[in-house]
Amino acid sequence: MRIFHGLPAERRARDCALTIGNFDGVHRGHQALLGRLRARADAQGLDAVACSFEPHPREWFAAVARERAAAAVPARRVRASDAPPRVSTLRDKLASMADCGLDATCLLRFDGHLAGMSAVDFVRKVLVEGLRARHLLIGDDFRFGTHRTGDITLLRAMADECGYTVERLDTVTDAPALPGDTSPLRVSSSALRDALAHGDLPLAARLLGRPYAISGHVLHGRKLGRQLGFPTLNVRLWRPALHALARPALSGVFAVRVHGLADGALPGVASLGTRPAVERHGAWLLETHLFDFSRQVYGRCVTVEFVAWLREERHYDSLDLLTEQIGRDAREARAILSC
Repeated sequence: MRIFHGLPAERRARDCALTIGNFDGVHRGHQALLGRLRARADAQGLDAVACSFEPHPREWFAAVARERAAAAVPARRVRASDAPPRVSTLRDKLASMADCGLDATCLLRFDGHLAGMSAVDFVRKVLVEGLRARHLLIGDDFRFGTHRTGDITLLRAMADECGYTVERLDTVTDAPALPGDTSPLRVSSSALRDALAHGDLPLAARLLGRPYAISGHVLHGRKLGRQLGFPTLNVRLWRPALHALARPALSGVFAVRVHGLADGALPGVASLGTRPAVERHGAWLLETHLFDFSRQVYGRCVTVEFVAWLREERHYDSLDLLTEQIGRDAREARAILSC
């Protein structure tokens, strides 16, 4: 899959069947949309292309609001709580989109220019002139343009003038989530975020169609885990300087399986959070201790599959107390993973 950061140069753009969205998590609803897009593209001899945004538009608006508030009240600290949590890292999102058979994904930087663009200009300048859309496939809740004024009604009104066709895909639903429920569960990024926030990994897996996982390269850390007898693989989710308000949809301590270092999965225990036990206002980090594993694997790309939620992150008054808790976490994770 080709990845364009911004609109592709004219010589690289091709007529396409196009869909647009944030695709956070690439859940079963997204997968149905992208699968339909692939089929429509093949039927019409077009490329299958998705257009997405980085950062998430709501994340950008939250940052702007916080900057304005901080300017008015200088002592106010910028917090991430007003921005939506991310289900997936950019790496994982693009990998999952590629698995759906796309020819290309266009990542548009969401900024003041894009936020201020009218819905009509977005259709003409981005979708038609920039991406050469000939068929548009969108979800039932898609909105675009300044103040979210663009929708499927506008797309259909401009279709003949701009030379494309429009198709809408209705929401994908799942079986009821809880015993006694009678209404089907809507497969959405919001439902997925809610499941992850509550540590409901089985429900998250149902919505995703796969176990929830995070991948990334193993980086050098402070080596504190090694000093405590629990060396860890450290994976950074994103660059804090570029994504100051980004935060994952789940946090805590988990039983995990790690892929990418052996023929099979390796069991372990992982902490995903800001490490309140050792520092204040830390950056988000995924730290994984593998059981009975001592190889140096810095620079390797690993995928950490989350199996079970154990507990929340918390502060400890001493490193001895932290070490004792990590030991308990490791024993509980071993029992869950039967190793």
